[in-house]
Amino acid sequence: MTPLRAHIAAALSPVAPEADLGTVDPRAPLRPQLDLDSMDFLRLLAGLKQRLGIDIPEGDYGKVATLDALEAYLTARGAGLGAQSEGADGAHP
Repeated sequence: MTPLRAHIAAALSPVAPEADLGTVDPRAPLRPQLDLDSMDFLRLLAGLKQRLGIDIPEGDYGKVATLDALEAYLTARGAGLGAQSEGADGAHP
């Protein structure tokens, strides 16, 4: 698991504690695979904002529907190793 996927898994944990990203098809939509409703998805995105300091506006929700797309989106917006290292201990970047 990449460091960024570890952050995604950590943000997902309070939303769907039974979810295992290792069983997720990274190219298929996350919500049906993990049985996330719209509020769960919003809580996941809020958790990522808290961990990584990257806001995903509503207009971009379709761009982060899969695990691969979410990781690419976060990477493109600066969720590099520096942001991940800072977020790993719970500090806000």
